[in-house]
Amino acid sequence: MEYTNNGQVQNRRPDLLLYVNGIPLCIIELKNPADAHAKIYDAWEQIYYRYWRDIPHLLHFCPLACISDGVNTRLGTVRTPYEHFYAWRRVNDGDKVSSLPFDEVQSMIKGVYSPERFLEIFRDYIYFQDSKYDSDEREIVCRYPQFFAARLLKQSIIKSVKEKSGKGGTYFGATGCGKTYTMAFLSRQLALRCTDVPEIGSPTIVMIVDREELQKQGAKLFTKSEEFLNLGEVKVVSTRKDLRQELGARQSGGFYICTIQKFCDREDDKIGLINDRNNIICFSDEAHRTQLEHSKKIQFSKDADDNMKAMVSKPYAKVLREAFPCATFVGFTGTPIAETYQTFGDEIDRYTMDQAVADGLTVSIKYHPRIAKVLLDEKQVKLIEEYYKKCADSGATKEDIEASKKAMSSMEKILDEPERLERLAVDIHDHYVAACANDPDRVQKAMVVCSSRPIAYKLLKIFQDKYPEWFIEKKTPDGVTATAEELRELKEMPCMAMVASVGKNDEQEMYDYLGGVKNAKRSEKLDAAFKQDKSNFRIVIVVDMWITGFDVPSLTYMYNDKPLQKHLLIQTISRVNRKYPGKDFGIIIDYIGIRDNMREAVKMYGGNHSVAPSVDDIKQATEIFREEMSILEDLFIGYDLSPFLDPKGDPAERYRLLAKAAEYVFISTQKLNTEAKGGKEVKKVSFKTYFLKTVRRMRSAYDICQPSGELSDEESALAQCFMAIAGFVRKMGGTTELDTETMNRRVSKMVEEALKYNKVESVLEEGDQEDIFSPEYYESLANVKMPASKLELLIKMLRKQITEYGKTNQMAAKKFQEMLEKTIEQYHERRKHLTADEAGEAQEEASEEIIREATEQALQILKDMKTDRDSFRNVGLTFEEKAFYDILMALRDSYNFEYGEDKNINGVIVNEKCKNLAKKIKEIIDTKSSFADWLNNQIVRDQLKFDIKICLVKNGYPPQYSPEVFRKVMEQVENFEENLG
Repeated sequence: MEYTNNGQVQNRRPDLLLYVNGIPLCIIELKNPADAHAKIYDAWEQIYYRYWRDIPHLLHFCPLACISDGVNTRLGTVRTPYEHFYAWRRVNDGDKVSSLPFDEVQSMIKGVYSPERFLEIFRDYIYFQDSKYDSDEREIVCRYPQFFAARLLKQSIIKSVKEKSGKGGTYFGATGCGKTYTMAFLSRQLALRCTDVPEIGSPTIVMIVDREELQKQGAKLFTKSEEFLNLGEVKVVSTRKDLRQELGARQSGGFYICTIQKFCDREDDKIGLINDRNNIICFSDEAHRTQLEHSKKIQFSKDADDNMKAMVSKPYAKVLREAFPCATFVGFTGTPIAETYQTFGDEIDRYTMDQAVADGLTVSIKYHPRIAKVLLDEKQVKLIEEYYKKCADSGATKEDIEASKKAMSSMEKILDEPERLERLAVDIHDHYVAACANDPDRVQKAMVVCSSRPIAYKLLKIFQDKYPEWFIEKKTPDGVTATAEELRELKEMPCMAMVASVGKNDEQEMYDYLGGVKNAKRSEKLDAAFKQDKSNFRIVIVVDMWITGFDVPSLTYMYNDKPLQKHLLIQTISRVNRKYPGKDFGIIIDYIGIRDNMREAVKMYGGNHSVAPSVDDIKQATEIFREEMSILEDLFIGYDLSPFLDPKGDPAERYRLLAKAAEYVFISTQKLNTEAKGGKEVKKVSFKTYFLKTVRRMRSAYDICQPSGELSDEESALAQCFMAIAGFVRKMGGTTELDTETMNRRVSKMVEEALKYNKVESVLEEGDQEDIFSPEYYESLANVKMPASKLELLIKMLRKQITEYGKTNQMAAKKFQEMLEKTIEQYHERRKHLTADEAGEAQEEASEEIIREATEQALQILKDMKTDRDSFRNVGLTFEEKAFYDILMALRDSYNFEYGEDKNINGVIVNEKCKNLAKKIKEIIDTKSSFADWLNNQIVRDQLKFDIKICLVKNGYPPQYSPEVFRKVMEQVENFEENLG
């Protein structure tokens, strides 16, 4: 059909128009797949520019648009920017996602354009604002993960309401994948498609968030969506009293947004019932994290007379159940933890970081470590590494948190060093200026993340001193043009500013800079400016604000100088993963060394890994918890713990009880039996040590079973009581370490003189590191006087070092492993021939001779291994490149084919051809490993293997095609990539 623009000259004929009942609902523009010059972008341009210019009346009533060039097929609306057109990669729930071109076309046809599916999407999954905002008309069609998540969650909620379980399920959606719109689509489904479920009818939805800024973001979308949601009033509620009144005034409908703080206990409004209707659905947007730690321990405070009080806490799940006893709770998170699933139920659907990148919903994140550029002192680098070892499992117990704080205080001395901050400022400035110069036409904003507000302010002052031009306030950067209307919207801003809250005891200068009592208004003003592409405000220095829930698509660079881990790390680095025209990836420039933590976090939240505890896990933890609690109660027989069992008890009396109980533990002279050596022995320990170890075991089980809400109030209260007593005891002892044994375990003395053969495994504690090639190691070994002890130590350490060597060079490690095993085998074989009939002295001499010879062989292996490890320098390669050189040379000899020419250079055999090929392989791996999530992104890993295989073929290795040779090379590649770091 041909369209004419009001009788004017221009005529346009779209490739395809999809009509329903005579109404055009979707325009489809296709490009020739055989024409290399016909791109999918051309199809988008045709709709977005040409058709809007020439036939706008058609597009006003035709919301959907599909573009394809036969290889790429994308769905959007007629107003969607090109970078937000997406593929549709699933047809039905549970389908495997594929990115192959033919599959992409088929998935779009079957997944979107089958009649029933198309009507479903058109009816409920094209978001539009209320009609009063028509001047800002903007339709948004769902992406396939939002579509399937909303459908599956609706089914789960219906099931939960009927069964009265209260757990509607958990949605694991990667940061940046559009969870807020998923909530909007789900809300419409619940409002309009559950009329046949009387228990739901027209539900009331309460959206719970954990911060004011997220409440504002949610309000910005939902308050303009009353017509789309079809639930009636949409409102932000400021107090729990308001929420109680709003819900009490209606029996159905309504959409309310509030912060998690509405569910915190307060003197003027105690936690308790808000509404007991069963058609209330609560959406929790990451809000569960805020209260989890607080819900596991006693909260201390002072009353009006400065008397200390001890308040018993409750699990988040129980708090919500008390407020809405008959409601259904749904969790939305990009970084779930075990407690998430215990509060909201099983994972209903997931869409992870690697899927979001593969689908183009977010951009990849590249990682550039620059720690060596700033931390020039090796001792300081080691201190930072030690800090991460201590904090690897942070949050597990209060003791761990205290240890982390202690470690952090020493870190502050490093991070706060003036010379270091000066080098940091110069490096950030030079990097950012160079990066912007390389792509001057694109807006590239940056975020500097610091570990504390004082450090952030000191860094800001250095920037002000060195680069005053960055602090001249103007509306736009030099060279950027803006329209008169844009200039009216823009405020004069510096290029760089610091955003942080103010503290009660801030120094006057920093307090005034941050706005003092007007801090909130200042932050809002800077927030608005940073989100304006043409604003002069390009670089922000932050500490805690803006590193979660802050969305600026043009944010490209994150300069990180803050210790981060687990979910906070993922949330923080995800600030740079938003799509923006011309932006291919976000970049993390790391000055503190978060690489290992980042890999661990990406592994946890980027792929198919699940942190949800099973039913058996919770059951087993509950049994262990109750066993340990029984032991603790027996320790306090005759001691009155009743103040903790009475929820209406006097908090001040609880505090006095804790202090007295801690004193009771601390001064006790009683000795108790406890297991030692892994349960093989029993030894006497002090009452205090026994109590602290029992509390530690109880706490480990409590952390697993408590969030489920299955423990009784009495059990939870007593557990918090014992944990608080333990905290008091440690403070009374002047240390936050768990016990003396834990402190002593880190002693690094290598061996005691009279070490027995069967005790050798206890010489080095788990986690200790030794460099067996160091002079200190040889010296320590020489001091061991018992021959058997020396041999066993040597073998233990050789095995450990061979394993480490194998992480880089699998071929060389295998050779040395075989040599070591042969030595051990010979040693045991010769020992067998020593009979009990031989004279004791002669047998002892023979035994020592066997041990001596085996020791010499082991020492020779050690020396040979050191020579082999250092040989990369003689060949002219790096340590890692030598690993690939060795496998190439070994396979050539093993499979007897010619490749290059071996030359003797200064006594070293060098093959230039294998050498160059090894460098190329390592270069390919370096390129792929610059992506933060590459180890968990199967697409990137598959591409890596494909690139290496092509490299081998292009370089004629081997001369005749051999799958076996390829396989063995790839084994070394896989071994190397798994252990890279």
